[in-house]
Amino acid sequence: MHTQEQVVPYGLPVEDDLRLPRPPGVVRRFWARHPRLGDALLVALTLLLSITSTLVGSDLPAGVAPRIAGAVVVVLTSVSLMWRRRRPLLVFIVTFSPLIILSPAVSTSIVGIAPLIALYSVAVHRSTRAAMWTLVAAIASSTLAALTWGLFSPIPPGETISVIVGTTFLLMLGALIGSNVGGRKRYVEALIERSRQLTIERDQHAQLAAAAERSRIAREMHDIVSHSLAVVVTLAEGAHATDDPAQSKQASRAIADTARDALMQMRAMLGVLRTEPDAEASAVPREPLLTLTPADVVDTARAAGLPVTLTVTGTPSGSDPQRLAVLRIVQEGLTNALRYAHDPRAVAVVIDYTGGRVRVQIDNDGIRDGEPSRGAGLGLRGLQERVVALSGTVHAGRRDESSWRLIAEFPLEVIVE
Repeated sequence: MHTQEQVVPYGLPVEDDLRLPRPPGVVRRFWARHPRLGDALLVALTLLLSITSTLVGSDLPAGVAPRIAGAVVVVLTSVSLMWRRRRPLLVFIVTFSPLIILSPAVSTSIVGIAPLIALYSVAVHRSTRAAMWTLVAAIASSTLAALTWGLFSPIPPGETISVIVGTTFLLMLGALIGSNVGGRKRYVEALIERSRQLTIERDQHAQLAAAAERSRIAREMHDIVSHSLAVVVTLAEGAHATDDPAQSKQASRAIADTARDALMQMRAMLGVLRTEPDAEASAVPREPLLTLTPADVVDTARAAGLPVTLTVTGTPSGSDPQRLAVLRIVQEGLTNALRYAHDPRAVAVVIDYTGGRVRVQIDNDGIRDGEPSRGAGLGLRGLQERVVALSGTVHAGRRDESSWRLIAEFPLEVIVE
């Protein structure tokens, strides 16, 4: 797909992802790309206008030396405009100084439009406030200088007033134009910067969302695969160890049922990753295991030979993520008992729904001294992430010398039917 060329106004860097509009005019885009060339031409124009008035002006004293001195001042004030973008206040002081130091009749002949351009640059490249303060200070100082020259030199009062009015008009013109252009420039820069920040925030949010989704999927897949495989391995070992064909057949059927249930869960989990908005994908529930209950998990573990009991207090309730969390806690506790406990004789699952909270406690007595657990802790880490997201807590560790306890607790969300 063809992408339109993007050129940012005022020489700002191009940001392809911001989709900025192209500024109008070929000439404007050219000068935005070549600011130094524009400054050089501006210096040349200012120098041409001022040097002509200096060399042929009648207000300068007669003789070659005054005109050479005036030409030097013109060159200095004009060339200083090359730094008007980086040092606008300093450039204004340089261009405005002849109006203060020299006689009004002489200064007006050699200064020209350099102070106007310099004050315009202050407004554009610094701020409107800086330009206004500079304007006030410049008008006050030039008025004071003109009055002083009028008192102590034979300059007609009318000429003094004309110099004051002309200087004031020149400076106000530069400040007003510069404030207008500078305000628009800073407004555009602020919009571009805001768009850049929004783009960065959008990308960061997308990365965080993707990381959270990857963590969620990894956690769900771990719970599904770990629990199902633990049950399948235990049933397979039992079927291999028994000589009773009926028990072996029953274990094989349990293995098939467990594997089929795990396959169904994985299909439901992978279905939510589809990007096509078809009817089949939209029909897949976000939480695929809500058809199971903790009692189903306990029955499966019991069929695998784990001596587990279930006690439920209160009425099961809560939102879908909370009910799924309870199911995952029970799965994780029983899976750890199947995989890592050493010949447990009693495993107790207690679920308490009273007091506006749910508390899941799983105890097993399969702890033996000198036989540490072989688990990597990934399941408990995922369980911790899940419960913390529900404003709850998880504790797992030894209860005493021979038993292990897993406790998870979090507040329940009230569901209004």
